[in-house]
Amino acid sequence: MVSSLVIEWLVEIVKGIGRFFLHPLLYYFMFMSLLMGYIRIKRERFDFHGRIYDIFHEFKSLLTGGLVLSLIFSVMMVGAGLAIPFGSIVLIAVFTILLGAIGRVRFLIPSYVIGLSFFGMILLSQIEGQSGWIGQIFTDLQETSLPAVSMLVSLLLIVEGILIVKKGHVGTSPRLINSKRGLKVGSHVSDKLWLVPLFLLIPGEGIAVFFEWWPVFTMGGEAYSFFLVPFGVGYSQSYKGMLPKEGAHFIGKRTIALGVFLTAVSVASVWYPVVAIMAVAFAMIAREVINFQYKIMDDTKPFLYSKQNDGIFILGIIPHSPAAKMGLQIGEVITKVNGLKVSNEKDFYQSIQKNSAFCKLEVKGLNGEINFAQAALYEGQHHELGILFVPEEKDWSNEAV
Repeated sequence: MVSSLVIEWLVEIVKGIGRFFLHPLLYYFMFMSLLMGYIRIKRERFDFHGRIYDIFHEFKSLLTGGLVLSLIFSVMMVGAGLAIPFGSIVLIAVFTILLGAIGRVRFLIPSYVIGLSFFGMILLSQIEGQSGWIGQIFTDLQETSLPAVSMLVSLLLIVEGILIVKKGHVGTSPRLINSKRGLKVGSHVSDKLWLVPLFLLIPGEGIAVFFEWWPVFTMGGEAYSFFLVPFGVGYSQSYKGMLPKEGAHFIGKRTIALGVFLTAVSVASVWYPVVAIMAVAFAMIAREVINFQYKIMDDTKPFLYSKQNDGIFILGIIPHSPAAKMGLQIGEVITKVNGLKVSNEKDFYQSIQKNSAFCKLEVKGLNGEINFAQAALYEGQHHELGILFVPEEKDWSNEAV
């Protein structure tokens, strides 16, 4: 009996994985990530006369960013018996496509996508008299457990927060903006789209419930099938007054705390379904408040990526370049090159050329301490170290060295 149940589960899991590759959102997210890469490259070439990352930068982040979290939270959701009818999955996909069509990846966050879908479920469930497959979708919406959707939003908020903390500052793109005085200064942009495939239970034919206490978040059905659903988690943020890691941690940690709080509230909504409505509404508002808090804090700080009095600020590092191999980081300040003090890009060029075969940099690190970085140079490589500098004045050449 036990072995047959295990086989039955394994068959349903394999079917669920197969359904994942049939889901149109998977390919929609792939297209969006490539489009994001194309738009980013156009901006980088406008600012720096060359791209920083290739067009597959966002695509690679999409496919690898959330896989470990997907496995962990899938086990949690299945263990909690979180069941969502197929019609509700369809509605979530529709809202994902609509919000993605706006062209701003920041709207593809769980609290917006599933939150709007949640209230769409409530409104559309009032429609009666439909037939065929459309009628089945409306029937599914009527049978959707509001606490289950609230729990889904809450858990995905935790996933979103963890991804922001771990990945939100990685591979950011430098950008040039105008200060209030009209001078060119730097900033960093993080535009991310992470794929988070989650196993959900879909009421219908499939595995039977064989524990009395399981599942919790159901509509009273007796059989379920697995569906590996591709959820997308978008993140878009600009860093002007702080380093990307500081900004990402500020937003991410608060998002995790919000998700943990709403998870507890969602459990309580099993007994009081109206609490689920309050929880989802609060998730949408609170998530936007977190963004607003960060923006206010970042705007009140002086521009970090600007001219320094004691050296040259590193705005960006081109991947796989000599500068990257030397371990230089965004936010560090180069104070000396080959023993000579430098205060602008022209000084940097001239000091590099003092020794055509070797480069030694004195760098003030992020902790304020002085470090040394050095590397051998090949012929002509002094123009290709891979460092992007903060512009010194309006007519800065925007050139990578």
